[in-house]
Amino acid sequence: MEEVIIDGVVKGSLSDSNFVLDEDKKRKSLETIERSIVKSYRKHIWIKFVKAIKEYDMIQEGDKIAVAISGGKDSLLLAKLFQELHKHSIFDFEVEYIAMDPGYNDSVRAHLEDILDYLKIPAKIYKSDVFEVADHLDREKPCYMCARMRRGNLYAKAQSLGCNKLALGHHYDDVIETILLNVLCSANYKTMMPKLKAKNFDNMELIRPLYFVEEKSIIRFIENSGIQALNCSCRIAEKKDGKRAEIKELIKDLEGSFYNVRNSIFMSAENVDMGAILGWKEDGEKKSFLESYDEE
Repeated sequence: MEEVIIDGVVKGSLSDSNFVLDEDKKRKSLETIERSIVKSYRKHIWIKFVKAIKEYDMIQEGDKIAVAISGGKDSLLLAKLFQELHKHSIFDFEVEYIAMDPGYNDSVRAHLEDILDYLKIPAKIYKSDVFEVADHLDREKPCYMCARMRRGNLYAKAQSLGCNKLALGHHYDDVIETILLNVLCSANYKTMMPKLKAKNFDNMELIRPLYFVEEKSIIRFIENSGIQALNCSCRIAEKKDGKRAEIKELIKDLEGSFYNVRNSIFMSAENVDMGAILGWKEDGEKKSFLESYDEE
C-alpha cells in the first residue's frame, strides 16, 4: 500500500494530528495571566500547589528541577506555578523547563513554540522519535508504550541537564482515576504517588506538585487566560476514547449518588487498613494475611 504523506507526516501515524487555531480565543495579557494565579485562583490552584509541595516534601534546598512541558493545559500551568514559586521561595533551588517534541507535525510544533514565547517560559525544546517508535511497536493501542517512552526520555533529558528531579503535571483527577482504573481493570489497588524515585535513572526523583489541584480548576484557568493549549497531539488522543475516559464518566455518574465520592476515592489510598486486606506485595513479593494470622 502506498503511504500517504500529509504535512510531512505519514497518514495514520501518531503524529497525524494537525493544530487548528481557534480564532475566537483572545489571549489575556501575560501580566493578567500571572497575577490571576495568586489572586483569582489562589484558593483552588496556588494554595493547593504549595500544600502538595510542603505536605509531601517535594523540594529541598539545592534541588535542580526539570519541569516537563507538553504544551497541554496541565504542564503550562505547572510551568507558570514554578516560575511564581521560584520568584518568591525562601530557599534556593534551580529550575529547567524542558519540552519534548515526540514527533509533532509542523503546525503543532509551531503552536507549542508560540505558546512558550507568549507565556515567557524559557523551555528547551528537543526532538525525539517517541511517536514513531511507539507507533511501530503497537499500531493499534500505542498509548502505554508512548507514555513509558516519554517518561524515560524526559528522565534522560533532565539528567543530562544536571537535574535531580522531574516535575510532571498530573493532577487530582488523574490520581482518583488511576485508583479506579487499577481496581476495575487490573485487579489491584495502587494509586499515583505524589513522588517516587526513578528505577532506571540514578539519583532522579519524580514529583507531582499538582497532586491536590482539580482538573476543573486548571480548565477554568486556561480558558480564562485565552491560551489555546495542546492536547496530546496524536491521532489516538483526538478520539478521546479508552478506559480512562470511561472512568472519568463513571466518576461523574457516581457524584450523583454518593456524597463527596471524589474525596472518598482519593482518601482511600491514605486510609488502607492492612489488617483488613487479603494480600499485598512487598518488594515485589506477594504476601497473604494468613502468614501472620495465627500469631494474633
